[in-house]
Amino acid sequence: MVRSFFFLVFALATIGSVAHAAVVDYTFEVANLTISRLCKSKVVPAVNGTLPGPTIQVNDGDTLKVHVINKSPYNMTIHWHGVFQLLSGWADGPEMITQCPIPPGKRYTYQFNITGQEGTLWWHAHSSTHRATVYGALVIRPRGGPKAYPFPKPFKEVPILLGEWWIADVMDVHNEAFLKGGAPNISDAYTINGKPGDLYNCSSTEIYKLEVEQGKTYMLRIINAALGNQLFFKVAGHSFTVVAVDASYTKPYKTDVVVIAPGQTVDALMVADAPPARYYMAAQAFISTAPPPPPRPPFDNTTTTGIVQYKSTKPTSPHVTTTMPSFFDSGIVDGFNTNLTSLIRPGDPTVPLQVDERMFIIYGFGIAACQPGQVLCNQTQGSLAACMNNVSFQSPTTMSLLEAHFKGVNGIYTSDFPVKPPMTFDFTNASVNSVAALQPLMFTARATKLKKLKYNSTVELVLQNTAILGVENHPMHLHGYNFFVLARGYGNYNATTAVNRYNLVDPVVRNTVGVPAGGWAVIRFTANNPGVWILHCHLDAHLSIGLAMAFQVQNGPTPETTLPPPPPGYPSC
Repeated sequence: MVRSFFFLVFALATIGSVAHAAVVDYTFEVANLTISRLCKSKVVPAVNGTLPGPTIQVNDGDTLKVHVINKSPYNMTIHWHGVFQLLSGWADGPEMITQCPIPPGKRYTYQFNITGQEGTLWWHAHSSTHRATVYGALVIRPRGGPKAYPFPKPFKEVPILLGEWWIADVMDVHNEAFLKGGAPNISDAYTINGKPGDLYNCSSTEIYKLEVEQGKTYMLRIINAALGNQLFFKVAGHSFTVVAVDASYTKPYKTDVVVIAPGQTVDALMVADAPPARYYMAAQAFISTAPPPPPRPPFDNTTTTGIVQYKSTKPTSPHVTTTMPSFFDSGIVDGFNTNLTSLIRPGDPTVPLQVDERMFIIYGFGIAACQPGQVLCNQTQGSLAACMNNVSFQSPTTMSLLEAHFKGVNGIYTSDFPVKPPMTFDFTNASVNSVAALQPLMFTARATKLKKLKYNSTVELVLQNTAILGVENHPMHLHGYNFFVLARGYGNYNATTAVNRYNLVDPVVRNTVGVPAGGWAVIRFTANNPGVWILHCHLDAHLSIGLAMAFQVQNGPTPETTLPPPPPGYPSC
């Protein structure tokens, strides 16, 4: 019963709630926008001339149609981050995984049903680094409206999108890193709803302001749309009650700081109960690096700000500042993640206890041969790469993985992604870089390898970070599914001791998990959605150098569990 839950919900919703479902239409025109930030104007791709783009509002059970008109000079796709895409994997959006891109001057309509989901998700470009400016919120409300929330209805709901900004063109930043075969330059600023805030040059008026009324409760729908950093978020003089993450309800958790990795969302209630004044809201990086101690890799150490202003306060009043955590305060991060547990309501899925597929995936950095066009890459030493079980993911170029899977086309991918690493070693010990016997692990080959899964099989993944060429936190995002986060920890995963820490009762449910730097996380999900679904790091620089793999989920036994053909107008390469 647990395994078929999502399709059961789909069937019941279709039968019992047709009268309440709607077809919701949006038109996204992706075009160049000239925008000034940090004393410089530049041209960026944006949707409907705004940054962030429009907020999509739908109800659980609605069909969403988004007509994307690509007037930008770039290939473009849109990913609906966190949407299950039940039997609609053609609309998922990652370039060359589920579709070829929409070329300049062309259009494509994404159409899919939203079933069994409530809360905050988001949408973003899934081509190159365009999600730096092509992104927006996706709000799914319960069928019964806000009165159906499992918490008191807030006075107002406010999307808070945390972004990242480069003075240089992000395509130039990306291309320079590719040519050199190394990491890209760090960003110059963070943003709140597209605005950097008054701590940056030429930005005194480029600051987001939220007006509040004394005693009212506000739900902040917080989204980390940054390309390269997990973030701390605070509002001076106020605290939060977290009620959902990644569009999954949590037991209420009180905190004065929100921890959020790229790709994640957090719904937090904030009561405007402070003395009337102007209060800073702020976000800055959390840098999760394991020993050895500093020097650490460079990062954007700036702070973006906004203003929470009480209605009765004069706009010229001084603002109340907030003290942010240390950039390296892993204790706050661990406490935040540990205290998140699911709010299980009648009919909600519970943790599947029988596991059919177990995978142990080590991932991190490596070295691969220079690619064509990398003229500044060291031809002897190779270029920086990222890999999972020593496979650096290579996207196909002639046909999407989903189309090749559906049509049975050979030569696009192989179905032999390894379920364990090529050897066992002290994964998180930095001395691994000087052990001669382990030198072959530093070198990885680029390949397109998928893991085939039987329909309705339960999969458990151990995601183990390594210290090869450095240690970082990696927010891992799985398309097409939510998963249960059973446990997280530091050091090397030990099955004997770790299993005693598994939360099999009310673990947090997510679509993106922050795996600790120099540590591990265990996730579990049921493969009940046929198609091809990518699992990847949501730090764009790491995805671009191969930190990904994909699952090839087979059809079920009935027409209702079989992936239908691609829709009309499906883009071709």
